[in-house]
Amino acid sequence: MFCKSDSKEYKDLLPGIRMKTVVYGEKTLMTEFLLKSGSNLPSHDHIHEQTGYLVSGKILLTFDGETFEVSPGDSWNIPGGVIHSAEALEDSVAIEVFSPKRDEYL
Repeated sequence: MFCKSDSKEYKDLLPGIRMKTVVYGEKTLMTEFLLKSGSNLPSHDHIHEQTGYLVSGKILLTFDGETFEVSPGDSWNIPGGVIHSAEALEDSVAIEVFSPKRDEYL
């Protein structure tokens, strides 16, 4: 699969959080998230391993009992089944890969 950067629409996920699926395969799915300053992703978990990279902005990411202040260029990996949450301290852009792919994001 190949996907041009402007070929898909963003979807509203939660207030202040938009996302689009960038590309996916049999076992993984890549997403781009736009987070407005002050937006919150409440605590949740899922079966998917989640690997991310912050492109721009600043967020607080909490998982595994720790909170991290994430700046551009920082990355993370959250195993499946681990409760996690996020708060955007600034308008931010994050790229995340999920495995197995998240069919609800297709």
